[in-house]
Amino acid sequence: MKLIERQDKTRAPRKMAHARMLLISAVLGGLCASAAAAPDYGKCEVTGTRGSVKLETVTPGALSVRPVLPAPGWWNGDSPDTIKDGFEYCMAANMAYRAGLDRVIVVNRSFAQVVTGQAKGFDIALSEITITDERKKVVNFTDPYFTSDQGVLVKTGTKVDKDSIKKMRLGVKQGTTILPYLTDKVKVAEHPKVYTDTAAMYAALAAGQVDAVLYDTPNVLSIAKKSEGRFEVVGRYDTSEQWGGLVNKDSPNLAAFNKLIAEMKKDGTFDRLATQYLVPSLGADPAKVPVLTP
Repeated sequence: MKLIERQDKTRAPRKMAHARMLLISAVLGGLCASAAAAPDYGKCEVTGTRGSVKLETVTPGALSVRPVLPAPGWWNGDSPDTIKDGFEYCMAANMAYRAGLDRVIVVNRSFAQVVTGQAKGFDIALSEITITDERKKVVNFTDPYFTSDQGVLVKTGTKVDKDSIKKMRLGVKQGTTILPYLTDKVKVAEHPKVYTDTAAMYAALAAGQVDAVLYDTPNVLSIAKKSEGRFEVVGRYDTSEQWGGLVNKDSPNLAAFNKLIAEMKKDGTFDRLATQYLVPSLGADPAKVPVLTP
């Protein structure tokens, strides 16, 4: 009898310890599950009513967005996994929040494939994409959320005017609207060199392979600001281009995206994002850059 009593006394603490371990594991598991499920909008402030708009997304619970990199001020980071804020990233974060989604997934797709409707696996491209009738034949655009033009980026000290630029070696990004503008309206002497991405284009300018590159004025201003004095923006062509979000023709979300853009225009979200991300990153007001006539 005494032996059984001793065994029971030994087993009781073991059972209690085991129960405590099970309880701790359950609590920790619950905390981990909660942490994993917590919404993540990077460093962005999200506003509006969560879940007020419905989106059908390629990844459940997330908004998959295609950016263009590098794009300081618009997408702050050099690779998809490092981006946590910027005008267009936080625009996407606000879209995701108002659609009841928990996070933004930044996906990498070829610009040329995106603008020709050949890319899949994303919900919307927010890549400073100019709305054109030609592009509308193969993709759909949201209502515009930004107005831009084309800036001229050169090595600091390079003199440029409306006549000299026609004889310069120019670089442009593949698929952008500035190429036909230069050949048809400016009538440059030498056909511009075309680069598949902006990084290669800016590297060509730094290496002296071209005399100037032309791209969206806000973007070249941000590159000049980050260049520590190596580059400057000396002019712009007032093309009055409008940027819109791009979706594929089969996307069911166009009307919902337009509703979100209209809301963010009305409630001041775009003004707030521009003040927070664009003004500090550009170093100058795009509207004050001298205008070049063709």
